[in-house]
Amino acid sequence: MRDDGRPIALIGLMGAGKSAVAALLGERLGATVADLDAMIEADAGCSVAELFAREGEPAFRRREAALLDRVVAAGIRVIACGGGVVVDAGPRAHLKQRCRVVWLEVSPGEAARRVAGTESLRPLLQGDAAVRRLEQLLAQRSAFYAEAAELRIPTDGRTPDQVADGVLNALRAA
Repeated sequence: MRDDGRPIALIGLMGAGKSAVAALLGERLGATVADLDAMIEADAGCSVAELFAREGEPAFRRREAALLDRVVAAGIRVIACGGGVVVDAGPRAHLKQRCRVVWLEVSPGEAARRVAGTESLRPLLQGDAAVRRLEQLLAQRSAFYAEAAELRIPTDGRTPDQVADGVLNALRAA
């Protein structure tokens, strides 16, 4: 794979497999990995859901944007982004300019199946059927994902290993 010095940043809906695929890419490339949601939880000392409840989504997005800046500046090679990192123009532009952005595409139905049982940990799935809420989130974010992404990799019906292979092959071909 041609390494131009930019980190690989994985974006997409919750349930797309960003965290699992990032870990696999890190192993295969011998590279450092940052999972933004996990890092925010560790820094805040609470779950993303608790952070949303305590501070609200705008404050969470500010934390997320600042952390994205820090991990890119630190030379992290693979980044698993939160599903909503693309909502604000600043982080979206930063991703596009400084990273090789890969949109892990997942259908709302598949995403709902993958996150089943973890809805209480996912503040944006509160109050409605998960698949319906994921459909809404995809409708709101798909143009942002498309704007930021250099590559798109489908994940439905594929294992994290298969998706990681797809990401590496697409990056080599790009």
